[in-house]
Amino acid sequence: MNIDFTKASFKDFENIPDLDIYQRASAHEGYLNYLRDNEFMNYRLLATSGCGPEIGLEEDGYIKRGDYISFVCNDYLGFTQHPEIKKAVINGIEKYGTGAGASPLIGGYMDYHQELEDKISAFFKRPKGSSIVYTTGYTSNSASLLCLLKKEDIAIVDMAVHASVYEGIAGTTVKRFLHNNTEALERILASSQHTYRTKMVIIDGVYSQDGDVAKLKEILELTKKYGGVLLVDDAHGIGVLGETGRGAMEYHDVLDQVDIITGTFSKTFANVGGYLVANNPDLISYLQFQSRQYAFSAAATPAIVGVTRAIELIDEEPQWQKQLWNNVEYYKKGLLDIGLEIGATDSAIIPVKIGDVYVNSQVGKLLLENGVYTNPIMYPAVSLKDSRIRMSLMATHTKEHLDKALNVFEYINNKLQLKKHEQTVV
Repeated sequence: MNIDFTKASFKDFENIPDLDIYQRASAHEGYLNYLRDNEFMNYRLLATSGCGPEIGLEEDGYIKRGDYISFVCNDYLGFTQHPEIKKAVINGIEKYGTGAGASPLIGGYMDYHQELEDKISAFFKRPKGSSIVYTTGYTSNSASLLCLLKKEDIAIVDMAVHASVYEGIAGTTVKRFLHNNTEALERILASSQHTYRTKMVIIDGVYSQDGDVAKLKEILELTKKYGGVLLVDDAHGIGVLGETGRGAMEYHDVLDQVDIITGTFSKTFANVGGYLVANNPDLISYLQFQSRQYAFSAAATPAIVGVTRAIELIDEEPQWQKQLWNNVEYYKKGLLDIGLEIGATDSAIIPVKIGDVYVNSQVGKLLLENGVYTNPIMYPAVSLKDSRIRMSLMATHTKEHLDKALNVFEYINNKLQLKKHEQTVV
């Protein structure tokens, strides 16, 4: 085995021919040691404080102990630290204890689960009985799709959907279309129209790496034209987009037309878990009994009552969404003024596109050295030559936080001569 670590990614160690599990693990450890030795290890850093616009890190080798400006949390509205949500969680634990103790089908289904399901259904303008709650956002996709789509069906997916979707469609026929390319989507739909039992088009509302928004109206029209079912995972859109925070579907005015909505509680809703909402309540009943990860996993803990309160606060305190967008617009302008490439983002996810894996690692290192904690993203999360620094903005970032980060980016841009953003002259 001869891998050039300067050009490698974690993908290279998934399945190395002729190496058993211990040999693959050893090769992988060599790559981790390379990252550590070069101070590129921006992963699994030990935090000493909660999620927020600043985060404390523990000293570890080249990592200095202290507070860093954080762009690694997807807590878009800052609700993990909201006193009302903390109070709800504490009260829930005081009343119910720390766990459900069983799966939902055999004793673990509590009234707080039903209350949350009803809140989610109402949030998306659906009647009671239209939603199911999973213990992770990941399984809201993977478990549901494994249950719903079989070999006689087809999943037609935007190539940029989340890894949980790809795991969920492992048991069915799969066709991928170029990201947000409706012409490519229509070709697949047309050729599949009379061949498969269920034709499910699967997209994100907001894409997690570029932060761009799906062409939902066009995709919905095409899906219906060819007799398909549309599933939208809007994990990164809820609380961020739309007049009342109902996400990309509200933003495109198709909230009532999407067949299936999935998402997570780990971002705007400031907890852990996931959900699926369907226009057909029979689909929910089917998943309750046929989705193995739901039927055979312990139900969500009482801490999830915090999500119920978070759903209410999106409507009660719209100022958080407004402040988030003030931050997004300010920060995007600052990055563009420096001359950096941020792509087509139209959400609270802002990438700085670098391209080269090694240079991207250098940027992540320099940011960390100067008190800014970000995620350097590389293949396979993005294409091989599209490495970037990915940042999530929060409503609770201050102008001082953003200005400091912009100053560091300007310093790095001058030092490394990053590719300039070609701004359009109006």
